[in-house]
Amino acid sequence: MLAGAGVTFAGGLSLGREVMKDIADLKPGEFTWHPERAPEGPLTIVVSLPEQRVHVYRNGVRIAVSTCSTGKPGHETPTGVFVILQKDKNHHSSTYNNAPMPNMNRLTWSGVALHAGKLPGYPASHGCVRLPMQFSERLFTVTHLGTPVIIAGSHSDPWELTHPGMVLGAYAESEFEQVLAGLDGKKHPADWAEAERNPVHTVVASSADRLIELIENDGIIARSKLGISGSPTLGSHVFVLNGAHNETRGMHWSAISHHHEAGAGPGSSDIMRRLQADNSFVQAMTRRLHPGMIFITTDAPLTPDRRSGRDFVIATS
Repeated sequence: MLAGAGVTFAGGLSLGREVMKDIADLKPGEFTWHPERAPEGPLTIVVSLPEQRVHVYRNGVRIAVSTCSTGKPGHETPTGVFVILQKDKNHHSSTYNNAPMPNMNRLTWSGVALHAGKLPGYPASHGCVRLPMQFSERLFTVTHLGTPVIIAGSHSDPWELTHPGMVLGAYAESEFEQVLAGLDGKKHPADWAEAERNPVHTVVASSADRLIELIENDGIIARSKLGISGSPTLGSHVFVLNGAHNETRGMHWSAISHHHEAGAGPGSSDIMRRLQADNSFVQAMTRRLHPGMIFITTDAPLTPDRRSGRDFVIATS
């Protein structure tokens, strides 16, 4: 398979110019790759189970789509929100006879990952998400530890949200300067040098438990009761912090709404305004705010069967 900037075909033909091809018409092994559409910014990966497609967004812009093969009956790929826990370009399975899993991006320590593999055109794996080899090579170059991966039955295209000042509390004019000071000098994880060992931070708000947690890498470092105004539910949304938005004196987020069943649509721009947490939690979050931080809302409980130990999983099934 030859590489190109347009659609790459399994049969060997590659078109370097912009090619408009319906996502549904991609054949097994085909993919598109257009990183020039958004050269910088936070990365989000969405795996659509019914479509058998992987969508890659950077800074809220779709830069790639690929065919994939997910878990077969009896070995279904779990749905929910994951983050990349480990990367290994030349990985071999410790479970399935040392089977090669090139360009592996690990999602769970129990064995679910994105990696190159056979694509017969239908779900055929033991739970992993198989990708075309050349697509997996390119994806491997842009992911990082902490990159969010959403596996769902449906999803919306990213939508933008600008929230005044800090989240989780009443807005004060001084907050914007405070947040700017905290962001100053902090880089997105994709820009970290190899020697840097900065922690990735994630916030998870659960309407079921009325709790909100601040997670550093894979450990909970702060927890608070969650206040929710308006509707008691939040929906399933993933917000990725792009950075400060000076014109509105707020924080600029890219968001994706998702669900394990078909029919999800984009969320409401007032979601973050509806949330309140203890001052100590807000202060802990403010100190750790960095571009690429992930903020997740869910209506699922934060129980051990949903997220446990070193596996960062906000599962819906």
